[in-house]
Amino acid sequence: MEIFRPASPPAGSPPGGSPPVASRPPTAVAPRRSRPPGRSPWSVPLAVVLVLVGVFATGAGLGRSVDPLDWAAAGGDRPSRSESVGLSASRPIRLSVPSIRIAAPVAPVGQAADGSIAVPPLERHNETGWYDRGPTPGEPGPAVIVGHVDTKSGPSVFHDLGKVRPGDLIEVTRADRSVVVFRVDTVEHFPKDRLPAERIYGHDGPPGLRLITCGGDWVGGRTGYADNIIVFAAYQSARQP
Repeated sequence: MEIFRPASPPAGSPPGGSPPVASRPPTAVAPRRSRPPGRSPWSVPLAVVLVLVGVFATGAGLGRSVDPLDWAAAGGDRPSRSESVGLSASRPIRLSVPSIRIAAPVAPVGQAADGSIAVPPLERHNETGWYDRGPTPGEPGPAVIVGHVDTKSGPSVFHDLGKVRPGDLIEVTRADRSVVVFRVDTVEHFPKDRLPAERIYGHDGPPGLRLITCGGDWVGGRTGYADNIIVFAAYQSARQP
């Protein structure tokens, strides 16, 4: 993602032109899933819009274009967990995106007190966060990793996420020392009030990966950047230790 940082502050931006870092995170309604053994289920907060702290720079993120509760209840043609192929659970500890020179640690993040997705603290803005209420990378379903795009002091870990291209490889090292390789399918921009929850969340289907940050124009206020950028990637292979 190529994040626009204006040379002169747009209307609504703070003095000096640097966008403020949010004090709260995007809160998307997550789909209801049966609880995998030993794992926390996707939560279903009442709020429809989450605002990821810092990652979306005061922007509302992970909003809804399809109600995830309706989507989860409808079922559709998605395969069940028992029909999906994937690895056993092991938390991610390092993320590598060679095409944009990302090599960053990964730490678990859960939910903030308001039901939003938590993110790494600003003093560790070059660290990424794996949402631990969903699958680990390599398990059935899409794993979600978030990262800050910038802070008042400059670029952060996912500043160049929009420069990723289809076909690029992403590697995630896990705590069991296995390395899971994903191939990028698409890199998409979504207005923050129209994020496709049905494509982001779940415990079903083949292993996948979603990398998320903010982007688009800086509009200021509680929105911050106008869009979210999401990298959608599919499981390619795994190397065992």
